[in-house]
Amino acid sequence: MFRLMTTTTALVAGLSAPLAAQDTHTWGDKEADFDPAFENQTRAELVDTGVDVAFAEIVTGLEHPWAIEQLPGDTGLLVTERPGWLVHVTLEGTVSAPIKGLPEIFNQSAGGGTQAGLLDVKIGPNFDEDRWVYFTYSKGKGDGMSVTAAARGKLSEDMRELTRIEEIFEQTPPSPAAMHYGSRIVFDGDGHAFITTGEHFTDTERQKAQALDTTYGKVVRVNLDGSIPEDNPFVGQDGAIDSIWSYGHRNIQGAAMRGDTLYVVGHGPAGGDEINIPEAGLNYGWPVVSYGVRYDGRAIGTGRAQAEGMIEPVYYWDPVIAPGDMIFYQGEMFPDWQGDSLIAGLVAPGVARLEWDGNRVQAEERLFTDYGRVRDIEELADGSLILATDYADGKLVHVTSE
Repeated sequence: MFRLMTTTTALVAGLSAPLAAQDTHTWGDKEADFDPAFENQTRAELVDTGVDVAFAEIVTGLEHPWAIEQLPGDTGLLVTERPGWLVHVTLEGTVSAPIKGLPEIFNQSAGGGTQAGLLDVKIGPNFDEDRWVYFTYSKGKGDGMSVTAAARGKLSEDMRELTRIEEIFEQTPPSPAAMHYGSRIVFDGDGHAFITTGEHFTDTERQKAQALDTTYGKVVRVNLDGSIPEDNPFVGQDGAIDSIWSYGHRNIQGAAMRGDTLYVVGHGPAGGDEINIPEAGLNYGWPVVSYGVRYDGRAIGTGRAQAEGMIEPVYYWDPVIAPGDMIFYQGEMFPDWQGDSLIAGLVAPGVARLEWDGNRVQAEERLFTDYGRVRDIEELADGSLILATDYADGKLVHVTSE
């Protein structure tokens, strides 16, 4: 498939935090009426760090860019576009033709929009030696059925082709609902990949988030080649899939390691977007409990937000932000943000920044709201940031200090 790509470079210098951050430091109306389980579990103090930034729109014309991954050295970025294209982009705005070799991507629309397609991309932990690139996508299974899948392939030196494609995970069973695929892939530094999935949304399908014989609404953990770690929590348990790490999730579209701890951020319904710290074998509640309600205001599950044996989110939003991906910022360019999480927002525009004290949120700030729907955020080696805006005419935006 051929398409025309437009590249531009537009500098927006001198845009300081009051313009780049949220317009008003107030919370919107709640969509659900639940009390948090502990202080600052939601609606932490809204702050303004006053950090001055500059923006450079390095690329336009991307079709719903979903994920950004920096390549080593000064060799640019890998970017996925949801319809099924993986491209190489330089910071000077050069965009390659679609990289060859990807498997067939399922991108059927459902529910008034398209959620299926090519999703996350990450270079492997040993990319400099082995050239493995990992990616997640929706995979067709025939008759309109689909699943979330993850695979890897070796990127050619000229960055034009992936070869030796190997599937490392396939969700089960196939779903007739082309919604809620997740999906992010992250590495723990110990030879494992965490892959997040969604539960395909419908009343029938969402119940499978609680079922250990499906990989709906789960965090799964595999070795880099897709084999199963022997210490996964459900290995050898009758009726359970041994790749499952944690369960009871809705639609996890952001994940990041903080040291050796995995954090995930997922979409709630009306209210109830959540950050969780998935631990081996634990149940995070969906759809039995939720800090949100149905879009028409009716209760979900038990109608409660908390239940014995179901783990509380460390933070939730009501109203929602509709989270994309997340990072924990480590760079020197914005020292006021070191150690904070930066979370892309699709409904609450721009990026949500969270300050932490241990595993508790202390404050929140809204950044870069002029850019609307942000699907992914990537920290570059120099501490600058790249944003991907999720539109039919999507942009990559380079954020630097002023």
